[in-house]
Amino acid sequence: MTGNDPHEPVTVTDKRRIDPVTGEVREAGSGPAPDAEPDAAAATAAGEEADKASELLADLQRVQADFTNYRKRALRDQQVAADRAKASVISQLLPILDDLDRARSHGDLESGPLKAVADKLVNTLEGLGLSGFGAEGDDFDPELHEAVQHEGEGTHPVIGTVMRRGYKVGDQVVRHAMVGVVDTVPEDAAHGDDDAAGDGAPEVEAE
Repeated sequence: MTGNDPHEPVTVTDKRRIDPVTGEVREAGSGPAPDAEPDAAAATAAGEEADKASELLADLQRVQADFTNYRKRALRDQQVAADRAKASVISQLLPILDDLDRARSHGDLESGPLKAVADKLVNTLEGLGLSGFGAEGDDFDPELHEAVQHEGEGTHPVIGTVMRRGYKVGDQVVRHAMVGVVDTVPEDAAHGDDDAAGDGAPEVEAE
């Protein structure tokens, strides 16, 4: 009621939950529906934050993978450099091994202090990964052997003479073997020729 107008209608609100006429419980009046726009805006913002977090996580994983690959590459390069340096030092000692091989072939390393020194040097170099190759009868491999002599007319080249042994450090060849090559005839081919000769021989009838 406003002012002093005696004719202004009076509004009376019945707040009783039970209807005095029917005795039934009245349902609470439903107010206006809450505004859904703030919730939608919050959901949109949350989605954008989630997308941004996913992008940042992907960037972080990419950077971590790049760093891991770089670290592996760096370690591999360091190992290659170390192997090359080791091979370079060992290659300078190979002439000493050649002298020891010649002394051994003449029987000078069968006993005595020189044998002990030679064995110690060889064991040390083998411990660093040095291994020799190139022996008479081995198949000729141009990746490992340097042919300075060639003889024979076969199709199967083998090492006939070893002038100088070859050496490897791990899988790296530090010196090729210097060899003489003999071209032999493969055993299968030789047997085939023998069989062919036997087949072509005339038969002799028994009397």
